[in-house]
Amino acid sequence: MQFTIQREALLKPLQLVAGVVERRQTLPVLSNVLLVVDGNTLAMTGTDLEVELVGRINLEEAAEAGEVTVPARKLMDICKSLPDDATLTFKVEDNKAVIKAGRSRFTLATLPANDFPNVEDGPGAMSFSISQAKMRRLIERTSFAMAQQDVRYYLNGLLLEINKGQLRAVATDGHRMAMCTVDAEIDYQERYQLIVPRKGILELSRLLSEADNSVNIVLGTHHIRATTGDFTFTSKLVDGKFPDYERVLPRGGDKIVLADRQTLRDAFSRTAILSNEKYRGIRLMLQAGQLKIQANNPEQEEAEEEVMVDYSGSPLEIGFNVSYLLDVMNVLGHEQAKLILSDANSSALVQEAESEDSLYVVMPMRL
Repeated sequence: MQFTIQREALLKPLQLVAGVVERRQTLPVLSNVLLVVDGNTLAMTGTDLEVELVGRINLEEAAEAGEVTVPARKLMDICKSLPDDATLTFKVEDNKAVIKAGRSRFTLATLPANDFPNVEDGPGAMSFSISQAKMRRLIERTSFAMAQQDVRYYLNGLLLEINKGQLRAVATDGHRMAMCTVDAEIDYQERYQLIVPRKGILELSRLLSEADNSVNIVLGTHHIRATTGDFTFTSKLVDGKFPDYERVLPRGGDKIVLADRQTLRDAFSRTAILSNEKYRGIRLMLQAGQLKIQANNPEQEEAEEEVMVDYSGSPLEIGFNVSYLLDVMNVLGHEQAKLILSDANSSALVQEAESEDSLYVVMPMRL
């Protein structure tokens, strides 16, 4: 096996593929990346048995077919350390991989390609295409609310739901919930749900560009597969039932607050400095035309902000975790944020003033 490639052409795909590879592995071959040369295409595969990513690069010079696995992290570090305009020659000799570039030469240990596991692929139940920008928007608007290591394992991921031609993403960690819906022109009228694990979602979002290029998605019983121009991403699904998120959406809130998103975000950031480091609680005091934000901590320090808002309802005092409110303000796109509240013990519904495609629910805190 032998091929020649520019450093630039190899580095970006290699970084994405190596990102899937875990540093600490039970099987030595899992810390390797699989390289396969077939015709004038180099395919690179990384996996942790849950998520698999294959990147494809067209080789401009004639290559010798073959397959081998080499340590992912070391190969990436070698590429990073070479000059930008370097040309690499990769060759397998006596079960070792030899990489030459200019006056540099590296010899890496290899493991046989036959030992490299592939994520079994079941039949696809449904497939559709969607623009990468839309898919990326769905993930960016919701993934921050996924749980991290919850015992309710089905919360450690993102729910994707297809319903009446729309694609919806929902994430919750039990304290807050994020939901975003886009039109996807999927010809499937019934409701179809699946949960993609946290790592799978984060890897998938790294692949998607802002462009109008489409991504093809195949949903199977145990897997999701997404294919863009140069990459094929496969992830196992979380086997579990996601909570009925529609029951969590607050209904009938009569206190509607409109405020400048950036002003609110800055005010929350400043009050957060003096909130309790453990509980991150802040108090919102609402009255006609004005929102007061207060925080204090065990050291008896206090912060207070006053923000002019569009509000004409009765006064209300309510507590929230400031981190949750900041996360929402960071992903909203419009200049105006809209908060819908009912009383001190009910969740708040946050959304953009002009659009309802993204909804956020934040539970209140007792202070």
